[in-house]
Amino acid sequence: MPNFRTVLRWTAVVAGAAVMLVPFLWTVITSITPNGSLAGGPTLVVKDPTLAAYRELLDALPMWRIALNSFWIAAASTLFQLVTGSMAAYGFARLAFRGKGLVFGLYLATLMVPMQVLVVPLFIEMKTLNLQDTYLSLLAPSIASAFGVFLLRQAVESLPRDLDEAATIDGAGHLRIFTTIVLPLIRPALATVAVFAFMGSWNSFLWPLVVIRSPEFMTLPLGLSTLQGQFTTDWDVVMAGSVFSILPIAVVYLFAQRHIIAGIAHTGIK
Repeated sequence: MPNFRTVLRWTAVVAGAAVMLVPFLWTVITSITPNGSLAGGPTLVVKDPTLAAYRELLDALPMWRIALNSFWIAAASTLFQLVTGSMAAYGFARLAFRGKGLVFGLYLATLMVPMQVLVVPLFIEMKTLNLQDTYLSLLAPSIASAFGVFLLRQAVESLPRDLDEAATIDGAGHLRIFTTIVLPLIRPALATVAVFAFMGSWNSFLWPLVVIRSPEFMTLPLGLSTLQGQFTTDWDVVMAGSVFSILPIAVVYLFAQRHIIAGIAHTGIK
């Protein structure tokens, strides 16, 4: 017989999971409800479910082009963050240079600067370089991540330095140590950074809204915002677009959740 604490713990877990799942379930149900509305609140019973909202969505927007834009921008951003983050993490964790602590502290301080503060300077920079309304303008601000550097640096710091010393005795330099020893051992942390980077880029709305004007460069969050009308909104179509946007992220997370848990546990971040 389970004791009272076990029952209470599992009750809290189930309740928390239900709270997290209800919005997603409500989104799916609204998307298949004829003339779905948010006014009536969530319901588990759908009369005459239909996929008409999904057909209207595909007619209203070039969803495959928009999704492809979001995917390749997110994939490229993730790749750049893994490369720049891992190299910077190795430098901060293993290389000795004057002012390393100060530089790392200033780098981490950028985490406290919200994106809203950076929008205007970034836009002026893109306009000066004549890069606004291009794929490069979407990608440029996300090629590096202070959070990624911090997490990967923690992972590198947790590795025994004896491995580096043994490789150095065998004649390996920093590049070989980095590529053949450090990177394979911090794969869980790399997977964690990759998932967070992909999700952040996939869900980004403010920066694309500011820098993009042409429909051919539109990303998913920006495209879904055009579905809301000035006076009325077809919420079933909006929710169909939300489902379209959520599914790839859910699949990525389901496949990578083991690596995320291992990466967070490996780096000691609570």
